[in-house]
Amino acid sequence: MVSMTTPVAPVAPVVRGFVFRPISRQRWRVIDRRGRVIGHLRWEHCSEGLRFHAERFDLVRAQLRPLGSFWTAREAVDCLVYLR
Repeated sequence: MVSMTTPVAPVAPVVRGFVFRPISRQRWRVIDRRGRVIGHLRWEHCSEGLRFHAERFDLVRAQLRPLGSFWTAREAVDCLVYLR
């Protein structure tokens, strides 16, 4: 018998110096101490576990641009910080 379960959303990450505001079921807006949006963090369940994707809005294309996939929210936020 195959079990079909819907992935449960993780609790918003805690990364010192940043606030995470939910904007959809699988995405948070990442805000720094100054109140500036530095990007977005999207999560997904995969066969190896939970993955976090760093994304930034591209004004020219009017869409989110993927920056990388990471095993921890901290790594994804570091990517957003270093690729400013």
